[in-house]
Amino acid sequence: MSAATTPLREIAKVIRSKNAGPFEITLDIVFKTKEDFEAVRQSGVITKELVSQLYNVPTQNIITFGFFDLINAVKITLPRARAQGGVGETDMHAAQQHVPLQEIRVPWPVVS
Repeated sequence: MSAATTPLREIAKVIRSKNAGPFEITLDIVFKTKEDFEAVRQSGVITKELVSQLYNVPTQNIITFGFFDLINAVKITLPRARAQGGVGETDMHAAQQHVPLQEIRVPWPVVS
């Protein structure tokens, strides 16, 4: 019997993306409680490899990927596909880049 899964958007308090300069974007996944943060971290679902697949960026090009205990958050920094405001760039403020993270399926609820 497989565990039920829930989209990350229903577990995290905040999932956002934002501009991190002309050549990078940052993605934040923030959890309301330490328990939710730890449960998602322990699930092993959110990995550098998954981010690489979702954003079509080689793992070695991911600038920052980490779980930050003090703020119950996952922080990711990626290179932009095109420079901010450059020809062919479609999201100058990087405000829409978090969407792929929202649909990550996480085993939930956690059964102790």
